[in-house]
Amino acid sequence: MTQISQGFRPVHSSQATEKIAASQRQLGMNAADVQKSEPAKPFEVYLHVPFCLRRCGYCDFNTYTATNLGEGASRANYANLVIQEATRLRRWQEECGLTPRPISTVFFGGGTPTILPAPDLVRILGHLGTLWGFEPHAEVTTEANPDTVDARYIAELADGGFNRISFGMQSAVPEVLRTLDRTHLQRNVIDGVAAAQAQGLRSSVDLIYGAPGETIEQWKTSVEAAIDLGVHHISAYALSVEPTTKMGRLISSGRLASPDDDDEAAKYEVADRLFSKAGFRWYEISNWARDGEVSRHNLGYWRNVEWAGLGPGAHSHFGRMRAWDTKHPRMWAKQLTSGIMPWGGTEEVSASQDLEETVMLGLRLSEGLSVADVERRSGRTIDRDVIRSLMKQGLLETNDAVLIPTLQGRLLNDLVIERVLDALGE
Repeated sequence: MTQISQGFRPVHSSQATEKIAASQRQLGMNAADVQKSEPAKPFEVYLHVPFCLRRCGYCDFNTYTATNLGEGASRANYANLVIQEATRLRRWQEECGLTPRPISTVFFGGGTPTILPAPDLVRILGHLGTLWGFEPHAEVTTEANPDTVDARYIAELADGGFNRISFGMQSAVPEVLRTLDRTHLQRNVIDGVAAAQAQGLRSSVDLIYGAPGETIEQWKTSVEAAIDLGVHHISAYALSVEPTTKMGRLISSGRLASPDDDDEAAKYEVADRLFSKAGFRWYEISNWARDGEVSRHNLGYWRNVEWAGLGPGAHSHFGRMRAWDTKHPRMWAKQLTSGIMPWGGTEEVSASQDLEETVMLGLRLSEGLSVADVERRSGRTIDRDVIRSLMKQGLLETNDAVLIPTLQGRLLNDLVIERVLDALGE
């Protein structure tokens, strides 16, 4: 396996440093705000690859099918640009006086990361290790479209330091895949998972439920097919229809049926029952895993750790500061080549926002929301009568220390969050 450097090799340039500092000032940032971090928390890296072979009808992610979007933002040059951004972000951390921490997890998402050559992904990963280093047993994941990988590609990833791969399966039913504008066959998923397992990679698949016309039996077929793959982790997401997508336009014109809330709730219950029977346990509302196989990267988001986001539209989180990259790849690349951080904006998370996020995130997890933590953050005592009412309605379970949503509480999660915030006087 390729060795990845565990140390940081600083690269100093007074001109580049001043440009970074200037961009920080331009965005109204305050280094003291950035330093309001919690050093004990893990540090993660998310890398967005904005390229796809084709755009799925339901997708509103920041993705593009063109191979070259201008200003160097092309598939062929993308690894060079991301490495450039990572180097600048690491310098920016120095400017803010942030203590560098080794990376605990890396996640290549998109778009389709595996549309890039495997050596490009490996080269990016190696550079991240040079800049920050990695914690022992760091988790390194890439998403993969089953159409874009084969056994050789997956072997190159494994040799280069990747240890986890997440396949975009979505469905095992051809009619549903066509509705979603997916081009792969279930055979591609089966072969991809087998190749990953042969290389010792942990594997995951994503499913989508609620596609127009999908029956309960078809959804059950997809769930059982995912389980039969022998993967370690499964994500299942309700279809979200955005009006600007191809599917959104078809639904608004009446040519496709709109997803139904009751239908999606029934499908969620089917998935949870079948996953549980097969030895998977839910740890986040949309995620199930075998024992010890949770996605540590995804769990980090729900625990509100710090992370660096690289690539067009990617978000970063340092202490109370959030930053987001410029969305369009061409403008993002232009900022990079101009010597400044390619950020479109930043914000400082207020105490009130932090509390709301703590409640929302905690109530999505099987580990639950810590009562002591939320009372410390808010400076208030939670109204136990409200909590008892939620328990009586079958939406929460609690041992007085932690609030955990029941199955019904997961289905009505927005309501549970609203009521818990009410119990804090928010």
